[in-house]
Amino acid sequence: MCEANAFLLDQGKEELIMESVDLLEPEEDGQYRLVNIFGEQKMIKARLKVMNLVDHRIIFEA
Repeated sequence: MCEANAFLLDQGKEELIMESVDLLEPEEDGQYRLVNIFGEQKMIKARLKVMNLVDHRIIFEA
């Protein structure tokens, strides 16, 4: 399985945004669209800090 969990890093703390993210798409307005393996979608406006697919982690920064 290649999905990853997405987190938001804010003031040194990581908050889980979405589990089992299968698709990450940048949008024109500076947001990212996250879609998980169940088809759930979430939009986030943050800076993409790191994607570590070996550890199955996507980190955004507020």
